[in-house]
Amino acid sequence: MLLMNEYTYIDSPSELRILIEQVVQNSIIAIDTEADSLYHYYEKVCLIQITTGGETYILDPLARLDLTDFFKVLAEKRIILHSADYDLRLLRASYDFFPVSEIFDTMLAARILGHDRLGLSALVERYFGVTLSKHGQKFNWSLRPLPENKLIYAGNDTRYLEPLMDFLGKELSQLDRMEWHRESCAMLVETTRVDRPPKGPDSIWRIKGLKELNRRQLAFLRSIWYWRDDEAKNSDLPPFKVMGNSQIITLALWASSHPGIPLSQGPKLPRNCKGDRLHALNIKINEAKELSESDWPRIKAKRKKTDQRYTPFSEEENAMLLNLREDSARIATDLGVPPHVLVSRASLESILRSRAITVEDISTNGKITRYQAELLAPLVNKILSEK
Repeated sequence: MLLMNEYTYIDSPSELRILIEQVVQNSIIAIDTEADSLYHYYEKVCLIQITTGGETYILDPLARLDLTDFFKVLAEKRIILHSADYDLRLLRASYDFFPVSEIFDTMLAARILGHDRLGLSALVERYFGVTLSKHGQKFNWSLRPLPENKLIYAGNDTRYLEPLMDFLGKELSQLDRMEWHRESCAMLVETTRVDRPPKGPDSIWRIKGLKELNRRQLAFLRSIWYWRDDEAKNSDLPPFKVMGNSQIITLALWASSHPGIPLSQGPKLPRNCKGDRLHALNIKINEAKELSESDWPRIKAKRKKTDQRYTPFSEEENAMLLNLREDSARIATDLGVPPHVLVSRASLESILRSRAITVEDISTNGKITRYQAELLAPLVNKILSEK
């Protein structure tokens, strides 16, 4: 029986040594993390939950512990996570942690099995009949001390992962999809090795919803965006808590069309926009007013389709793509999974562009697992042979 309120809180070197010993002695470790991106500009790991050998531990990274040995032994273990991408990227960025052994992602397993509800709470309810609280999803995990009910919530994020893996693994094996899942997890781990490319200075401020803005309006929006970013950094707040994106657009449109009119007569500003913050906003808006047309941002051009990746398909190729999508959708239906779980449209396009025929080439060019490529290879070869 899984007890929902039992855990050991780790915030001292002696307790950490005990935890490390437990990790060393066990081969399977379930982990999860809690961070504070909803409350701070610079995201940090606030908790690391671990369940192993039937015991749940809550490790406090804010207790200024040296976690080097912990992550060293953890890297060698088989790790269970739910929706692993975020946690692995966060741990790599914060601690240079990278798993050496394989992982088991319970969300990926549920997706490959064709489940329609993929959240941890939904899976725990499905397999164990237990309803987990969701009242910690937007909690400020950087607070100390943490309330008891939040610690219980955090512990439950790993408490069920190993038995859940057992259920899902059995179903994957019964459907002969364990290799699909294993390959998918390995690909996921590799993607977390690579940092997502940072946005350049001409794109970092381009939020959604700017298609209708002209260059002058974009100049105001850019200035307001940089004001918000500076204020967020200085106050250690996430940018949306200074001013939301929709408010930025509204203010930029108003400011560009009301030169000389004080902000007090403009759109309603957030309650925290006063004093020095309001003064700084006025300065940024005035800077935008003074820009010459040559310094206004350019309208972002559509990506030029100059290489093979972006060259438009011919009419014949579009027909081939449609046939391939329809055929792969039929296979997905037979498997009991949505078509995009079997293969995305982008992958199918890449496969057709490369004229991949072998399983290896289909897997490489489509960026899909070998398991998926083996299912698709007969379809691809049939369609390419008919062209």
